[in-house]
Amino acid sequence: MDRSFGFLCICCEFKGDDFLREAAALGHRVYLITGENHKDDPWPFDEITEVFYMPSKDGRLWDMEDLKKGVAHLMRRAKIDRMIALDDYDVHKVAYLREEFRMPGMGQTTARHFYDKLAMRIQAQEAEIPVPAFSSMFNDDDINHFLNTTEGPWFVKPRSDAGSLGIRKVNNIDEFWQLANTLGDERHRYLIEEFKAGDVCHVDSLSFKDEIVFTRSSQYLNPPFDIAHGGGIFQSCTLGEEDELHYQLVEINRKVLKAFGMRHGASHSEYIIHNGEPIFLETSARVGGANLSVLVEHGSDINLWRQWARIEDAVLKDDNYTIPERAHNHAGIIASLSRFEWPDYNRHTDAEITWKLNKKYHVGFIFKSPDRNIVLGKLDKYSRVISEEYHATVPLKE
Repeated sequence: MDRSFGFLCICCEFKGDDFLREAAALGHRVYLITGENHKDDPWPFDEITEVFYMPSKDGRLWDMEDLKKGVAHLMRRAKIDRMIALDDYDVHKVAYLREEFRMPGMGQTTARHFYDKLAMRIQAQEAEIPVPAFSSMFNDDDINHFLNTTEGPWFVKPRSDAGSLGIRKVNNIDEFWQLANTLGDERHRYLIEEFKAGDVCHVDSLSFKDEIVFTRSSQYLNPPFDIAHGGGIFQSCTLGEEDELHYQLVEINRKVLKAFGMRHGASHSEYIIHNGEPIFLETSARVGGANLSVLVEHGSDINLWRQWARIEDAVLKDDNYTIPERAHNHAGIIASLSRFEWPDYNRHTDAEITWKLNKKYHVGFIFKSPDRNIVLGKLDKYSRVISEEYHATVPLKE
């Protein structure tokens, strides 16, 4: 009996190559649709059955009617059994295609819980999961009520941009309405949210048949908003698996994924620790970006991309899935823009360095140790090294 299946993977960025390789290694036919601006990226072409390219002005926004027609033509001659979104910006594309072609997986309503920040907050609130006070930006009276019953500053957030992209901080009511007026006909695509001070943590998980089978929690050492808008140095470090904060994050993450309808696959969720308690910020149905999957792998020996492919394989075959034995090390990542095209790494030989970022005009390291304090010490040391010798900034495009 042939147990091979057709995977149609959609990705508007270069990422997920380990997923593609693993799906092919499991004996499946792998089809990839990506942006034409990623033709020259090092995709594992020898392991992909066919690659198709979508035109786009910015690489992320595609003509959905053209995408649908292209997939329809492919499906006339190729059997497609699973559609996979490898990037945040592809979750809505794939949900749309699943609805059109009646494919299994998240449809458009459930998928909104994983890319629409307003849908996330409403769903979390209904499930009694703590979230910052928020309001849609549909109705002026509702907005004024929110502004008059909460304390500034506030964040105005795009509902569908990933991470900290496009977020604006406003300090008073006049400042908010000035910003709202500049948004014009796009205002409904935003929400406003009360600012909560605290450390931001991320939880990276794998789920299989409605159960979380792997979780690793970590803490950003600099707020992602400050990095995106101030050009700082990106840092994150795993939390101890016996820490009380880790247990708190595991529990709230379990509630979020259950309430949002995560059946199987990868997820990356973020929480802010306010007055000692985690508050939900956002989640996504994909592996975390910014090389956080590499951080997780160096701390646990679990490759999220490959295990996600194995989960999809098990679901399609109606087999059992067991997560491999994991390591229990600590890992920390530090990364920054660099003023050098290719930074010289030769003199950085600390024994704890297990990975170096290989990307033009970037510099970065991952450190690994059984002792979290050693990792934190290396992050502190290299934040000074990068700041003094490599760091560069560019203005954020709004």
